[in-house]
Amino acid sequence: MTISKSNIVEDWLPRYTGAKLDELGEYILLTNFYKYLEVFSKIYNTEIKGLGRPMQHTSIHGITMINFNMGSPNAATIMDLLTAIKPKGCLFLGKCGGLKRKNEIGDFILPLAAIRGDGTSDDYLPKEVPALPAFKLQRAVSTTIRKHNRDYWTGTVYTTNRRVWEHDKEFKEYLKKIRAMAIDMETATLFIAGFSNQISVGALLLVSDQPMIASGVKTQKSDKKVDKQHIEKHIQIGLDSLM
Repeated sequence: MTISKSNIVEDWLPRYTGAKLDELGEYILLTNFYKYLEVFSKIYNTEIKGLGRPMQHTSIHGITMINFNMGSPNAATIMDLLTAIKPKGCLFLGKCGGLKRKNEIGDFILPLAAIRGDGTSDDYLPKEVPALPAFKLQRAVSTTIRKHNRDYWTGTVYTTNRRVWEHDKEFKEYLKKIRAMAIDMETATLFIAGFSNQISVGALLLVSDQPMIASGVKTQKSDKKVDKQHIEKHIQIGLDSLM
């Protein structure tokens, strides 16, 4: 018996999410924090489904938000699994560390590209292939941000598999050298795995910490403050962009 990729993902997407394939929307909002699902559910009075599964979700108006959890391997997994439904577009609402002095907590970054420091994306396409978002999605997000009377930064985001690096002076010098605007653990992987799977992927990142300075390293207390003050707007802009 021959097993195809479609055989696998059509079985695994429901296994991971608890959703039947026809329950998921044509457009996908991606998050890697359960808190986003909670806020989304509260704003739009939707039900969070898939509790007890690896990837929970909630939907409204043909748009489904899925929490794929943290890290590039999970980011690659969700992009593979989504080939089961072939969504028209996916928008990642992620948090990032701002690497520039001008970045403030709560700022939005609309990445023009991502630097592939993740390793996971190497399993999809050669290293020389750039990690780029879908232009039409980013254009829609840009327009929507302006409609919400907000501004944003553009630039590159460095995606790494390494979570605890804030103490590493050599790594910080490297980040300065490459002039990245932000750092995260998923964006480059999503762009590359999406491109490889012929799925349009965009991203809107929220600056949640300033890891280049000691006082800016994320803590439980600081992260809760970011969630309380900024997640709702992040979600609203993301949903409106896909609408």
